[in-house]
Amino acid sequence: MMIITDLLFHYFSENTRILCCEPLTQLGAPKIPEGERVDFDDIHRKRMEKDLLELQTLIEVHFEQRKKEEEELIGLKARIESRRAERAEQQRVRAEKERDRQTRIAEERQRKEDEEAKKRADDEAKKKKVLSNMGAHFGGFLAKAEQKRGKRQTAREIKKKTLAERRKPLAIESLKEDGLRSVKAFTGLHFYLATC
Repeated sequence: MMIITDLLFHYFSENTRILCCEPLTQLGAPKIPEGERVDFDDIHRKRMEKDLLELQTLIEVHFEQRKKEEEELIGLKARIESRRAERAEQQRVRAEKERDRQTRIAEERQRKEDEEAKKRADDEAKKKKVLSNMGAHFGGFLAKAEQKRGKRQTAREIKKKTLAERRKPLAIESLKEDGLRSVKAFTGLHFYLATC
């Protein structure tokens, strides 16, 4: 009898946790008659019945608790699966939104670059037009500026101006060595004549 009780205690203390929801039925302790004759078989039988009843009650409690835990486990697995599916859907939607956002950013960047290129081209065209107009009318502007001054030029200034207009720069980049020597000789002669 003691062995069964020890085995049950050992089994339930190590393998499961017992949450007693229902109180165990209490059997009264066997009474020993006051006479001289004691029936040990009867005492032993009552004790075995009591132990068997306790064992059956503990087994029922254990299996009910185990059934509840299995139901909780099944519910938990179902929640995990539903959450996993929901999370996968959220990630798919988020990835799709991110792709759309990246596409919009790329399109916006391309549109801005096209606008900048068009603006630069327009600015360049305006600059060229202004420069060509300025080059065509710049000589007239200088003449008008000189006329506004109202300063009379001396004969010497008139000669210098006329010579400056006639003088053309020498194109020595395309000349070979012989041509450069002749230009050098001519400039030396010109310098000599100018100083005389």
